[in-house]
Amino acid sequence: MMKVLAIACVTMPAIVVSAIAQQPAIKRTVLRSIDYPAGYTTVTAFIEIAPGACAGRHTHPGIDSGYVIQGDFVLKIEGKPEQTLKAGDSYETSPQTPHDACSVSGNKLIDTFVIEKGKPLASPAP
Repeated sequence: MMKVLAIACVTMPAIVVSAIAQQPAIKRTVLRSIDYPAGYTTVTAFIEIAPGACAGRHTHPGIDSGYVIQGDFVLKIEGKPEQTLKAGDSYETSPQTPHDACSVSGNKLIDTFVIEKGKPLASPAP
């Protein structure tokens, strides 16, 4: 019985860590998407970023404007100094500008994207 308990004590943490590692660090929930203005789609999304996670360097084919509801994160926009943002702050990234967002404590954000119609919301950046 002690052998089984010892194996379970060693195995269970590995299983739990593996399950946590497989959970997505970023969750995007589209709240609304409308084709406006002409030639563009406006998308409003609720975004959650896990503590210590980064979105990954990417671009948008249009403007990205957001508001921090909860938590704090570092916004890294190419060609600009890093910005630390907290609840109540807002931010903006220009079209096609590579950027990354790295959460410190876990975040909840509202983001509005105005992107060229038919283009993907985001694309990886080198």
